[in-house]
Amino acid sequence: MSDVQHTVLHVDMDAFYAAVEQHDRPELAGQPVVVGGAGGRGVVAAASYEVRRFGVRSAMPMREALRRCPHAVVVTPRFKRYREISAQVFEVFREFTDLVEGLSLDEAFLDVSGSAGLFGSGEEIAREIKRRIRERTGLTASVGVSHNKLLAKLASDMGKPDGLTVIRPEDVHAMLDPLPVGRLFGIGPKTAARLEEQGIFTLGQLRATPEAVLWPLLRREARKYQDRAAGIDERPVVSDAPEKQISSEETFDVDIRDHKEMQERLAQLADRTTARLRARQFKAGMVSIKVRRRDFETYTRQRSFNPPTQETRLIAQVAADLLDHWLAEQPRAAVRLLGVGVSDLEPETQLDLFSTPDFAESRRLDDALDRIHGRFGDDAIHRGSDR
Repeated sequence: MSDVQHTVLHVDMDAFYAAVEQHDRPELAGQPVVVGGAGGRGVVAAASYEVRRFGVRSAMPMREALRRCPHAVVVTPRFKRYREISAQVFEVFREFTDLVEGLSLDEAFLDVSGSAGLFGSGEEIAREIKRRIRERTGLTASVGVSHNKLLAKLASDMGKPDGLTVIRPEDVHAMLDPLPVGRLFGIGPKTAARLEEQGIFTLGQLRATPEAVLWPLLRREARKYQDRAAGIDERPVVSDAPEKQISSEETFDVDIRDHKEMQERLAQLADRTTARLRARQFKAGMVSIKVRRRDFETYTRQRSFNPPTQETRLIAQVAADLLDHWLAEQPRAAVRLLGVGVSDLEPETQLDLFSTPDFAESRRLDDALDRIHGRFGDDAIHRGSDR
């Protein structure tokens, strides 16, 4: 067994598809909402918490769902919209770590073991992730925190909706032992029924049962399930494909026409992007901006430079120049979205011993702002625009 103690989060959005529909259509708030196909062969893709009280669950035939709750509101899925919100959620994840293992649009494991120095404990990171998701999407997430994936996943299920549960090493048996065997990943209803026929109802009982008794029921899987019942899990968090770009963007509630305000918003986005660049220990050799007008026409502009950098001042300056050139082409445009991205990424190396005093001072400022943002959020303090 590895001696390295990891900090793993499992983040699960609460009734994701249904919650998106309730957020986008306020008249559905508090209503029993079922997302899925309404035809005779339709299946429930998501069920709001209001309709779950009637026994409605995802993957249930829609006909059965409506039998249990005849007054349920059936909504056709909008997967493009769900992917948009999912992208915002995963952007939040990657502001804390690049070890993100996505399981679906609304669920992921995060290994934040290397993020404590910047963002605090696993519990503090979980609270901040929940806050940022709610702030940016209006939705809630449940988070489990522990030292492996199995326990983090079990923890996230314990406090839904909008929950945060921590399972510490010393509390593993006390928290897992009372759970029903069906809660363990890999044990389906049929296997659970066979175990219960032998008087094995809880994870504590499963953990304590002699392997010889379990062998006829679980065969070669017996030891694996006993380890899981004891909270043992050596699987690492496997990150998604390496990032080719790090970016931040913002959609405005009211379209912006004032050029000074655009530059101020762009400076804040550059600040957020470069903080993430440094947190992941990369430098970038290209800056890009994204501009979306009120008519949804979208433009991108980019510029390469050498040597690569992770300094906010330089990246913000390039972004500001790109926006200046775009505004010269469209001086009266109303803008609904701005974004700043960096690409041509390469790992950060040891700082140049011959760096200038100005560079060293700029790096100290960047580090100080990163610590403030890590503790108090993106909006705690903003770097001013030079424009």
